[in-house]
Amino acid sequence: MSIAHEFDYVKARTIKEALQLLAQPGAVPLAGGTDLVAWLRDGAVSPACLVDIKALRELRGLRVQKGQLWIGANTTFAEIIESPLVQKHAPLLMEAAGMVASVGIRNRATIGGNICSAVPCCDSGPPLLVYDASVHVATARGVRKIPMKKWFLGPRHTALAKGGLVAGFSLPIGKHAGAFAKLKRYRGEDLAQASVAVRVAAGGEWRVAYGSVAPRPLRGPKVERLLKGVKSPDDALLTKAAALAESEIAPITDIRSSAIYRRLMVGVMVKRAIQMAAARLGGQGAAYGVHVLEEAGS
Repeated sequence: MSIAHEFDYVKARTIKEALQLLAQPGAVPLAGGTDLVAWLRDGAVSPACLVDIKALRELRGLRVQKGQLWIGANTTFAEIIESPLVQKHAPLLMEAAGMVASVGIRNRATIGGNICSAVPCCDSGPPLLVYDASVHVATARGVRKIPMKKWFLGPRHTALAKGGLVAGFSLPIGKHAGAFAKLKRYRGEDLAQASVAVRVAAGGEWRVAYGSVAPRPLRGPKVERLLKGVKSPDDALLTKAAALAESEIAPITDIRSSAIYRRLMVGVMVKRAIQMAAARLGGQGAAYGVHVLEEAGS
C-alpha cells in the first residue's frame, strides 16, 4: 500500500535547527522510520512535515561518563548488540536488542524511536525501566532529564513535550546481572505477546518490569519488594513472585493473545527470568543472548 498523505520533508543539520522545525504545527521527527513509515502507510499519523534527524551526530554514539553509560537516541539496535560497552555495562539491554524484530529492522531501528513510539510491546521499554535509565530531552531552553519510570504515559503517549527531541539515555553503572524474556507466537520476527525484564544488583536489589501486558511498559514493585536482599531465591519465593507478577499487570485480549494466557505466561517468565538472573549473578547460567524460555526447554 502506498503513502497517500502529502507532507514536507526537511533534513535537519543541527539540533538547534531540528528543534525550531519540530516546534512547528504538524512536524514529526524521522530517525530509523521503522514504526513511522508503517503508521504513515496505514494513515495512523498525518504529519505536515517530516524532520529528518538521522544525520545529527549528537544523537549517536555510546560512551561511559561520570559513572553512567550514555546511549545516543539514534543508536540502532544492531549497534547496541555489537557494542563492547553495552555488553559490559548493560548486557540485559543487549539481550533485549537481539530480540527486536529482524536483522534488517535492527540495522535501522533506533532506541530513541522505539521509546518515543511508546507502544506497549516496545522491546527496549522494560530493560530501560529496570536499569533506572533517564531520558535526556533537548529543548530550546536546554536539556531536561526525565526518569524512565515517568516516561510512558499510555499507548503512544510519552512525557515528551511538543518541540522536544530525545537526545539520548543515561544508565547507572554497577555490578549486576539480569535476564529478558519475550513471548512470541513463533520463532523469528514478531511483536511481543508479553515480555519481562529482571535485573539484580550485587547487593540483592531487584528490578522487574513488564511489556505488552498493560497500556504501557511498567515496573513490578510488588515483586521487587518480595525479592529485596535475596540473591538466590528458592522455589517457594519464586512461586510467590510469579503470583505477585500476575497481580501487577493488566493484559488484554487481542489478535496476538488472550488476556488469561498473557497473565499465566508472565508468571512463568518471571520465575525463569529471576532464576536466570540469579545464576548469572553467581557466575553461572547461560550466556546473554540465550532466550530464557528456550533455555528452559519451552
